[in-house]
Amino acid sequence: MRRDIPDLAEVRRVTQKKRDAWWTVLLVDPVATPLVRLTAKYTRITPNQLTWGAFLLGLVSAAFFALGDWRWLIAGAVVYHLSFILDCMDGKVARLTGQGSVFGAWLDFVFDRIRVAACAVALMAGQYQRTGDTLYIWLAAAIIGCDALRYINSLETFKVRHTMRKQIKSRLREARRAENERELAFMEDLLRENPEADIEQDLRTVTAEAVQTAPKAQVVDLHQEFRRRFPAYLRVRSFLLRHRVRPHLISGIEFQMGVFMIGPLVDSVLSATIVSGVLLLVFELAIIYKLLLSTRDFTRTIDSFDRETVAGSVTRAA
Repeated sequence: MRRDIPDLAEVRRVTQKKRDAWWTVLLVDPVATPLVRLTAKYTRITPNQLTWGAFLLGLVSAAFFALGDWRWLIAGAVVYHLSFILDCMDGKVARLTGQGSVFGAWLDFVFDRIRVAACAVALMAGQYQRTGDTLYIWLAAAIIGCDALRYINSLETFKVRHTMRKQIKSRLREARRAENERELAFMEDLLRENPEADIEQDLRTVTAEAVQTAPKAQVVDLHQEFRRRFPAYLRVRSFLLRHRVRPHLISGIEFQMGVFMIGPLVDSVLSATIVSGVLLLVFELAIIYKLLLSTRDFTRTIDSFDRETVAGSVTRAA
């Protein structure tokens, strides 16, 4: 079987995310994307089969980790990275061939969590047998806890941001009901669509382009206070996004690779796990702090809509 698949440049455009973890951008996509093209063009392999393959390789990696010896640690690290490459390929194949499904997304999520837990327990059990240090038992629990915390924080952050957007849209409709309703645009979406945006001058350009496209659009910026407090963030963010790297530099992907690749490869599981965990927590706290500042911008935005509504009512009454 041979499908009509576009060239590699087009496959990159279709399958690669506009923003991704730096580990994926630098060390996975250069391998995964060409493999995705070959897989989609010459085989009948489905995204779900790739998900199963990634899961099974993850279990093989866990078996190697459990043996404890440094040679098996290296083998486990290599197999874990291969597992992660397959894990990245399933979504790309789904986007390229249109074979994505809700069940496939669920399967990918569940298998990822099982793989992390299995590898954490196996890696630390192997090191406990090797050294007799009970600290490794606690580290296994810490790895699973950090992985769960990351997903819980991500989910709850998304829910809060979604709720704020929903309330802002509702208030805007109320505030503009007497007029022709304005369209609404969020600054973070405009920046996502224009990754070249950098300093405040560029932000004004992005806003002007949005208003030019939709003259009645009202731009809401829920990260205004964060950028005001950390102006250098804009420059760093712009540099990273020009290279498809998201500003959240230590996410779950980098955490996993620090624990299951870097630590085993250099035979320093203990220190690599602790450093990776601390860095993950630092970046998760940064996300929480950014969300806190965003809620303050949200409150000011809602208050401004309320003032407009009151002012409009007074004007009509007069």
